[in-house]
Amino acid sequence: MSEQFEPILVGFTCNWCSYRAADLAGTARVKYPPNIRLVRLMCSGRLDPAFVIKAFAEGADGVLITGCHPGECHYLEQNYKALRRYLLLRRTLEQMGVEPERLKLVWASAAEGVKLAHEISTMVEEVRALGPLDWPRWWNENGFHAVVEEQAQEVTA
Repeated sequence: MSEQFEPILVGFTCNWCSYRAADLAGTARVKYPPNIRLVRLMCSGRLDPAFVIKAFAEGADGVLITGCHPGECHYLEQNYKALRRYLLLRRTLEQMGVEPERLKLVWASAAEGVKLAHEISTMVEEVRALGPLDWPRWWNENGFHAVVEEQAQEVTA
């Protein structure tokens, strides 16, 4: 009897819209898989791409970025900035050996708890089908982790 792979997802959510959508899903008792760990940001435009790379490097199998709908950002146009970063991140991660499907961007307003729950459930199933990323082990075996640490020490010195 083989055990089914359960992916670990990290979700970066906008404080004003998508985090409140997740809260609404919870209060409305809309079920979604417990595989996601939500991190609240003031705005999706404030998401540093290094956070996404670190999430994968620390063992996440997928990352979900959520924010206000375009044109409805509380910080004017920061969700457009998030969209540009997301597109660049997908290409960068693909070059680093991460399937682009492991990173997803979703727009969800505070009233769209059901939509957000559906998107989380869908992503969990998609990542489950891809299998475990196991990126930290790959990096350690190929010596890249040591190179990154060396470069970090040079920058701080």
